Amino acid sequence: MKFKIILILLIFSVAVNLFILGKWLLVDQWYEPSPDEKTVLSEMVQKTIESEDYKRIANKEKVIAIDTGIDKKKGGGFPYYFGVSVRTDKQTYIFSCSDEQCSKMENGEWTYSIYQDEKPQLPFEK
Repeated sequence: MKFKIILILLIFSVAVNLFILGKWLLVDQWYEPSPDEKTVLSEMVQKTIESEDYKRIANKEKVIAIDTGIDKKKGGGFPYYFGVSVRTDKQTYIFSCSDEQCSKMENGEWTYSIYQDEKPQLPFEK
């Protein structure tokens, strides 16, 4: 009886550790920014707001939110896997560095915006 309980605990422990390791290898390592990467992303937000593409978008559409993210599986080296999403009421624009020094940000992609169908979440009204 004691052997079965120890065996069950061992199997459970190994399964939990494999799950945590697998999650880190498959998700966190590729999509969660480290503290240093968070700092770089913060600076990229400032460069995005100062860019000509952003100013052109802000003049035409209502900017609702700005978010950052990384995708190391996207390909390319540093800083090309970083992105800044500018969400408006019509579309979401994804900004990335124009060169390796990230001297300026440019709008390279755009996608659907949830704000076409939903209202902004603040001030948390129902």
